[in-house]
Amino acid sequence: MPLTDIVAPNAIIPALKVNGKKQAIQELAARAAELSGQNERVIFEILLQREKLGSTGIGHGIAIPHGKLPKLERLFGLFARLERAVDFESLDGQPVDLVFLLLAPEGAGADHLKALAQVARLLRDPETANKLRESRDAEALYAVLTMTPPATA
Repeated sequence: MPLTDIVAPNAIIPALKVNGKKQAIQELAARAAELSGQNERVIFEILLQREKLGSTGIGHGIAIPHGKLPKLERLFGLFARLERAVDFESLDGQPVDLVFLLLAPEGAGADHLKALAQVARLLRDPETANKLRESRDAEALYAVLTMTPPATA
């Protein structure tokens, strides 16, 4: 599934100003609610519940907060480059500056996991991560996110 099916050009935040993990999740939930038509509080609660199971900070300055929503029609993604990195309780202890929010319909099953793996693969690619960190506007970030992914060996 191409990332263009998950994340729209208007779902890119080029310089999100936050002071911590909870505020980052709050801001992303607000933006996701705005774009998806879902309830902001519900999104926020679902994301916080997921974080309680273990941080979605996957290391190398990357976090992929995610959750499933009962009324969502399709996979929904939102990308934010944080203006300054924040502690996300990541596995490697590194602060996070690249965040990809992924929301899935409750019955998404394997599609949710495939999308999660695809986003993780893309953001973990050092070249892609560097390009995202260097890009300053939404169009450039969207272009980097949706370019053809590097072939996996």
